[in-house]
Amino acid sequence: MKRIITLLTVLILLGAALPAQSKNIRAYLNYVIFKSPTGGPYIETYLSVSGESVVYKRNEKSLYQAAIEVTLIFKNGDRIQDFDKYVLFSPDVEDTTLIDFNFLDQQRYFLPEGEYNLEIIISDRNAGIQPFTAIQPVSIKFEPDKPNFSGIELIESVTKSDSLSMITKGGYDIVPMVHNFFPGNVTRLSFYSELYDMEQFLGLGEKFLLSCAIHSFETDLPLKDYTLYQRVDTRPVLAILKEFNITSLPSGNYELRVEARDKENKLITSSSLFFQRSNPNVAFSVEQLAAVSVSNTFAGKITNADTLAEFVRCLAPRATELEKTFIYKQLPSADLKTMQQFLFNFWETRNPADPEGEWMNYYEMVVMVNNTYKTQISKGYETDRGRVYLQYGPPNIISESYNEPSSYPFEIWQYYELPGGQRNKRFIFYTTDLITNSFRLLHSDAIGEVSNYQWKVYLNSRWYDPNSVDQTEVPDIWGSEVDDYYRNPR
Repeated sequence: MKRIITLLTVLILLGAALPAQSKNIRAYLNYVIFKSPTGGPYIETYLSVSGESVVYKRNEKSLYQAAIEVTLIFKNGDRIQDFDKYVLFSPDVEDTTLIDFNFLDQQRYFLPEGEYNLEIIISDRNAGIQPFTAIQPVSIKFEPDKPNFSGIELIESVTKSDSLSMITKGGYDIVPMVHNFFPGNVTRLSFYSELYDMEQFLGLGEKFLLSCAIHSFETDLPLKDYTLYQRVDTRPVLAILKEFNITSLPSGNYELRVEARDKENKLITSSSLFFQRSNPNVAFSVEQLAAVSVSNTFAGKITNADTLAEFVRCLAPRATELEKTFIYKQLPSADLKTMQQFLFNFWETRNPADPEGEWMNYYEMVVMVNNTYKTQISKGYETDRGRVYLQYGPPNIISESYNEPSSYPFEIWQYYELPGGQRNKRFIFYTTDLITNSFRLLHSDAIGEVSNYQWKVYLNSRWYDPNSVDQTEVPDIWGSEVDDYYRNPR
């Protein structure tokens, strides 16, 4: 399991109350769970700080240096399991106008298996502003009596090493990549993972199949040009260091997945990591649809261009980012046959056995969503609630609160399971009025969705003015059930 916490200490606009040289700290914390054969489970934390976002002062060498104070607290319930407080110093610089780097810190903490809250407190020692605090749930768990992968660590760079240090693994010095976002100028995706206890499961020296692949997050299908296979002998710890050339990988949401399979190709264990790619140089190729035959298909029977265009537009909630480029940019100029081919290919890719049945089931939901969530200016599938419903299906629980004295009208949707092994994920929608029926997505803890750590403040902003732009909580209010609905949707 691997997640990213984004820490943004925002400048408080109080004029003379802040030093003139105060800045906004941009820092990112990531972590990966590993296991040592002798020491047991441990978590590696990776903290990256933007060099441009901090304040520098002269040090004893008469050079400029930044100092970031970091506190990490691992809590299991009310018990502090581990605690660390340290100062992260930037590299020395001669000219603070030429700073174009991030500086990185890596730490390692051995912890028993369990559920934790990781609290991080970060502040700029030279800025004189209040520290920023964030809390992130952390689960450390390895399945008993079977092999397990570690988390997947994305890599910024790797070099062979003859010595040991904090960043050394498997004979290599590995500099972690803290973000899981790959812009267009990045052409390589490198990663590291470990596989434990295969020799106990299959026997020492037995062979098994290791696969590494990039999957579409929306369809869960592996991409044929991004799959690696390797026959491997079992061993207590297998170090996995691989790389994909992603020059031609389109913009989109993806999962990097590693799997171990036996001789019968049965899945033994797996691990995955969500990442995002922005690659505007790769557009949807209409030419690829030329080979798609729509004769005697449901799509070929739709001959009204306006109807067909509407059917294609309503696919957006289920579409990949590449497919969305066709829907939003190329659809207006597409001819009838191209639209037919796109509609059929969309569903044939997802369900080769019954593309028409898949489409009909989806369109039934579109009709329902259009009736339930439409507004004066938007069709139901174009709204946030409609998009979420069509993308993930009906939520297991919807908690509605339209008349609280303190907050704007809101709904909290809970899903017991979502793609990528996600469990108990929530979506918070709110509106500033009940006239337009336009509920906007304010916050979600699901992968790839908008995450707003100040959602409680926004929800109560019609009456409450926070003391700090970093504030995440509001005072207890009579009649408010926001926290209760969020913790226990019903």
